[in-house]
Amino acid sequence: MNKYYLSYLSKIPGVNTIISIFEKENTELRFVGGFVRNLVLGRKSKDIDCAINIKVDEVIKILRSNNYETNDYAKKYGCISVIIEDQKFEITSLRKDLNQKGRKTEIEYTNDWKIDANRRDFTFNALYLRSNGEIVDYFEGLKDLRDNKVKFIGEIEKSINEDFLRIFRYYRFLGIFKKPNIIKEYDTIIEKNFYKSFKNISKEMIRAEMLKMIENPYALNSFVDIKNKHQKKYWLLMTEKYFINKKYKLGLEKCLNKIEVFFN
Repeated sequence: MNKYYLSYLSKIPGVNTIISIFEKENTELRFVGGFVRNLVLGRKSKDIDCAINIKVDEVIKILRSNNYETNDYAKKYGCISVIIEDQKFEITSLRKDLNQKGRKTEIEYTNDWKIDANRRDFTFNALYLRSNGEIVDYFEGLKDLRDNKVKFIGEIEKSINEDFLRIFRYYRFLGIFKKPNIIKEYDTIIEKNFYKSFKNISKEMIRAEMLKMIENPYALNSFVDIKNKHQKKYWLLMTEKYFINKKYKLGLEKCLNKIEVFFN
């Protein structure tokens, strides 16, 4: 048990309520993903992601029996959201992803927390925080945070081909560290697979990830070569070239212009 994490949880609106709702049903809810990663780094999160060991229909039933309406926009993926005391929670049932193609996947429910963790992208996004303040770490994500590493879960090429957005998320998360510790073989594998990403994920999602990069505390690390601070990273050069050739709009020019500021 970590008293700091426990104290932090108790101060967030809605947290004690949502924990109590599911504990009364003998069900375990854990916090996961960006919320836990940011907590370890001492940073705040807007929304709170949760994982739970019951199926999504049961989650909905329990919340509605406690007079909370749910947003079932992603129910087919085992995910719903609910607002409690003005705090948004996204709750996803433990699952295994089958035949995954980008953001689309078939799912199979499970009661195994490690199987659920295994479907996630990076080790530090597979940290689970229990209601008693204990962090459950299946893939040494805490160590990778201490070492300033963005590390894929499992084999990198397999992970990328399951969801090409992970390439952009990889570069985005380099910006959470002041001095990221680059894993050498990653750049070669990403460059090999990078161009396929344009055909497998929407332009809107690419733009959204790029905007998130800009918001990071050390955003420059997402865009420039570590050895040559004036050299743009391969992914950025290819993205600029692709979108210029396509004459793509949707505000991407503004996004690229914001990035250019880092090179001036």
